[in-house]
Amino acid sequence: MSRQDEAAIDTGHGGGGPGSAEAPLLAVRNIEVVYDEVILVLRGLSLQVPRGAVVALLGANGAGKSTTLKAISGLLKTENGSVTRGEIVFDGARIDGTDPERIVRRGISQVMEGRKIIADMTPLENLRLGAYIRRDGEVQDDLERVLTYFPRLKERTGLAGYLSGGEQQMLAIGRALMARPELILMDEPSMGLSPLLVQEVFGIVRQINRDLGVTILLVEQNARAALSVASFGYIMEQGKVVLDGTADALRDNEDVKEFYLGGSGDQRKSFKNLKSFRRRKRWL
Repeated sequence: MSRQDEAAIDTGHGGGGPGSAEAPLLAVRNIEVVYDEVILVLRGLSLQVPRGAVVALLGANGAGKSTTLKAISGLLKTENGSVTRGEIVFDGARIDGTDPERIVRRGISQVMEGRKIIADMTPLENLRLGAYIRRDGEVQDDLERVLTYFPRLKERTGLAGYLSGGEQQMLAIGRALMARPELILMDEPSMGLSPLLVQEVFGIVRQINRDLGVTILLVEQNARAALSVASFGYIMEQGKVVLDGTADALRDNEDVKEFYLGGSGDQRKSFKNLKSFRRRKRWL
């Protein structure tokens, strides 16, 4: 790895984020999240998402990735969780503590883990539901635009519950687009999909970002797929960021190769008995 790439990785505090003179669209600053008033899940987490970028948030199951997205989208209160410290700033204004509907109206949509489509509605009805906050006359135009990204949804006239897993994921992304968001939070879009479908879904994510300029914060356990579309990434362990850097720098980092990309070089290792804190010590 070059010195330039090494400099792009922050191993000191996690959360320095992409450097830019322009203020980030989203800034999460030293937040703590508590569930049921006693369970501390996020422990001083910080990250930034520049306008127009795709940023990956990586980590093992239970690291706190989904909780981070719920803190941003206001959905913590549905699970008796709350941000007890720090702040979340979107487009220059604090949104922590704001109701989810108001956050959607401000320009943030979330694609939930497990898709969460409405199974007993058709795909078109699901897509129109995504535009429920809008009062303009361009919803039909946007519906046609979304269907150009996901043409197979136009062919499916039955209930959405009968769609394949890949089609349901496409529907969930399309529904989020119907709100005309500035920022989309995607939670595990590759979950349960075949490798070919993962490639297709991430290709569409790249195309949406490029064509529409929509900013994307992408939560994934599939680090290889996420870093193929992201320009910058954060890696979480036990509720905090332990490593961050450009996508190229993270791909070339030996620890990331070892623990998240299936082994370093030609060696594939098993880490099922390795404790998380040992990895964090090594990085920090």
